[in-house]
Amino acid sequence: MKVWIVMPAYNEERSIGGMLDALHKEGWRDIIVVDDGSRDRTTEIAREKGALVLSHPRNMGLGAAIRTGLKTALERGADCAVTFDADGQHDPKAVRNMVDSLNGADFVIGARYFIDIPLNKRVGNFGLNFITRMLGGVLTDSQSGMRALNRRALETIRIRSNRYEVSSELVVRANQKGLRIKEIPVRCFFTPYSKARGTTIASGARIFVNMLKLRLTEL
Repeated sequence: MKVWIVMPAYNEERSIGGMLDALHKEGWRDIIVVDDGSRDRTTEIAREKGALVLSHPRNMGLGAAIRTGLKTALERGADCAVTFDADGQHDPKAVRNMVDSLNGADFVIGARYFIDIPLNKRVGNFGLNFITRMLGGVLTDSQSGMRALNRRALETIRIRSNRYEVSSELVVRANQKGLRIKEIPVRCFFTPYSKARGTTIASGARIFVNMLKLRLTEL
C-alpha cells in the first residue's frame, strides 16, 4: 500500500523538523508538507528533511492546505493518505494503526485523549462536535487533525472550505457519500506550543457560521 502523509503547516519552524524526523524514524518517507504562506523557515526546514513541499503564495487556511495536499497525494498514486499536524500534537507511532484501521473502513478519525487541555479548547471542541452532529456526522472527536483516507475517500470527497471548518466538512462529506467511517483512539501531546494553536471558542463560532453557509449553498 502506498501511503502519503499530508502535513499542513503555517509558521511551524519550531516543530516541523522534529515531527518529520519522528515520522522518518517510524519508516514514513512519502510526506507532503503544504506550507500555507509561512513567513518563517518552515519550507526550508521541510525541504532539508526530504519532504515534498508545496507552497501557497499567501495564507489561505487549513482547508485549502489539506485540499492541496490530498489532491497531490491522489495524483501521486496514493492508496491512502494520512493528515498529520505539524505542531507536535500527534504521535508518529499512531500512523501505522491509522493505516491498518482502513481495513473495513474508508475514512478513519484518530480520536484524541483529552488530557491537560485548556478549558476553552475543551468547550470549543464540544461545541464543534455538536455542530458536526447536527450537520450529519456523529463522532467523538470530529475536530481531530489525524485522519486516514483510502483511495475511495480521496476520489470521492471534494473539500470546499478553506479554513478550520474543513474538519467538520470532511466528516459530513464522508457521511453524505456513504463512506465507511471509523474512529480509533490515538495518543496526543498537548504542549504549551500546541495548546496555543488550533481552534478556540471564538474560532468555533466562525466555523459554525461558515459550515451553515456551506450547507445552505448546497440546498
